[in-house]
Amino acid sequence: MSDLAAARAQYVELIAKRERISSPHLLEALAAVPREDFLARGPWRIKSEAARSYRLTPDADPVHLYDNVLVAIDARRKLDTGLPSLWAQFIDVLDVGEKDRVVQIGCGLGYFSAVLSKIVGPKGRVRAIECDERLAARAANYLRAYRNVAVVRGDGCEDIGEPADVIIVHAGFPHPHPRWLQSLRPHGRLLVPLTQRDREGAVIKIARKGRGFQAEAVQQIRIFPGQGRGTTALDDRVADWWQRASALAPLRFRGIEQGLPSDG
Repeated sequence: MSDLAAARAQYVELIAKRERISSPHLLEALAAVPREDFLARGPWRIKSEAARSYRLTPDADPVHLYDNVLVAIDARRKLDTGLPSLWAQFIDVLDVGEKDRVVQIGCGLGYFSAVLSKIVGPKGRVRAIECDERLAARAANYLRAYRNVAVVRGDGCEDIGEPADVIIVHAGFPHPHPRWLQSLRPHGRLLVPLTQRDREGAVIKIARKGRGFQAEAVQQIRIFPGQGRGTTALDDRVADWWQRASALAPLRFRGIEQGLPSDG
């Protein structure tokens, strides 16, 4: 086994043990998708989850990417790739399966789009939405070989296409958008980080239940904010309400009005 193959195997084992991943399809996808295919050529600026600053890898050997590290996309903006263990956990929590239609809002450079592509298989689909024009162009290039993935440059709050089994939001918002809820198929699942202006908040999972929805907190998070979202003190209060309420017990509701649950 080569050094790179060994590093990939160790990477998958690390994530599986740390997050207690139950989906064999997810682990197979993590093992199959080369992380280096979704980044610029190294060396790379990387950091651990707890680190405050980046360190530069000693060279461009992809072996350095097979660890539970963030990789800078734009260090000036503090925009990084997703932490592998964190997003693997979220995909596992959402129980993404074969034939599912998945929508990503904020796909970045497309690494997790490729992972999801492998999980849903040829009869499933992934719609990868990215508002940043340059990131969307790079993701589309990186994902050319993944025939069941469509990269869309646009606003994930405006149009996410046809109804979805799973919607994953990869940026912070003050509250779930009504369009996301409306776009869930029966038994569909939405995962969204609800954050304040300091980028801190909680990840919420919302599942369609009959004629309504049920929301529950998954875990705390710090994440890059959605473009133009969560910019006022009122947004902070709405996000804080969701975090506190969903942490106490699952929330049941019919819809969203002015950012908060409604039974109307």
